[in-house]
Amino acid sequence: MVAFAGWSLPVQYRDSHVESHVHTRRHCSLFGVSHMLQTKIFGCDRVKLLETGGILDDLIVTNTTEGHLYVVSNAGCWDKDLALMQDKVKEFQNRGSAVGLEVIDNALLALQGPTAAGVADDLRKLPFRTSAVMEVFGVSGCPVTHCGYTGKDGVEISVPTSEAVHLATALLENPEVKLAGLAARDSLHLEAGLCLYGNDIDEHTTPGEGSLGWTLGKRRRAIMDFPGAKVIVPQLKGEVQRRRVGLICEGVPTWAHRPILSMEGTMIGTVTRGCPSPCLKKNVAMGYVPSKYTGTRISIHLPPSPQAK
Repeated sequence: MVAFAGWSLPVQYRDSHVESHVHTRRHCSLFGVSHMLQTKIFGCDRVKLLETGGILDDLIVTNTTEGHLYVVSNAGCWDKDLALMQDKVKEFQNRGSAVGLEVIDNALLALQGPTAAGVADDLRKLPFRTSAVMEVFGVSGCPVTHCGYTGKDGVEISVPTSEAVHLATALLENPEVKLAGLAARDSLHLEAGLCLYGNDIDEHTTPGEGSLGWTLGKRRRAIMDFPGAKVIVPQLKGEVQRRRVGLICEGVPTWAHRPILSMEGTMIGTVTRGCPSPCLKKNVAMGYVPSKYTGTRISIHLPPSPQAK
């Protein structure tokens, strides 16, 4: 167990980190992610309320058919995100807008992997990147979102805290499902090339720099009606000075904060995360380099090995 954002989280369960990682890729695993902040935002101006310039968090926002936005935020940004949303609600209300905010006191279970939808028949009916309130293994009123943060298919199930153990136990009765912890979650996330807030992106990163242009639709790029558009849209159309890139590393694994060098030995960037990839059988990493180095060979500076005494 490790401490994280005021929670105690399991690094791994009975299976090793690598076993959990590979099982998730081939079957599906159950992750306890109740440390995430879940909120509902109501009112006719609920979409405008959430729009900010800069990357303040990487979160999932679902526009539900029940007339509210369902937002899942990172635990590490819980205090910052909640304070920002609460302040925005007051600001909008003072201007006469009808908006409201509710923190959802539910547990959150993530079922991730290619066979996740087959574990419960009702989950098959939910198209990717959509959500619905449904009954899951006898627990009614569960908001379920079809999304995957491991690079494979999956769902996140918001469940009343009193029913969380029952639902988790029911899911684990299926031989396809095993428990997985924080170590597998992180390596799956990195192996899939997905960003981790605070490491790969932060408030000083733009979507263009972070290779996240896909998050902005064509319509919004055209009309430029979002905060930061005057900076972001030109970057998406042209070349940014630096860009997040994926790295396949020869030799020993590399870790965060290692300097990235050109083949001539000049420092050109920094590694944000790195680890051995259990599925690719290679060492992978992410980092930022000047755009002109994209697709080229680079070098990562490693500290000298300690001398034997």
